[in-house]
Amino acid sequence: MGFGAVCFEGNIDFYGKSGFTYASEFGIRYHGLPEGADSSFFLCKELKKGYLDGIAGEYSPPQGYFVNEAEAEDFDKQFPPKEKLKLPTQLF
Repeated sequence: MGFGAVCFEGNIDFYGKSGFTYASEFGIRYHGLPEGADSSFFLCKELKKGYLDGIAGEYSPPQGYFVNEAEAEDFDKQFPPKEKLKLPTQLF
């Protein structure tokens, strides 16, 4: 699709194995966080080497990421309840 880089929220212990690193190393900070705040959840990977050279700025999550929690709970009530499991392969 021609993307030069990917940024998203995730766990470095998992995504680091695929070449992702902290977005702050590219000079990109997460929207709304003050300078120096913990943003270890915000990751980035260049898909094209050098694509982010000279780039710095702030990332804002797309509006589609935000949901109304009450509406989501109402939606979930349409389905039978399931027990949440913690499997050995999960990070947390």
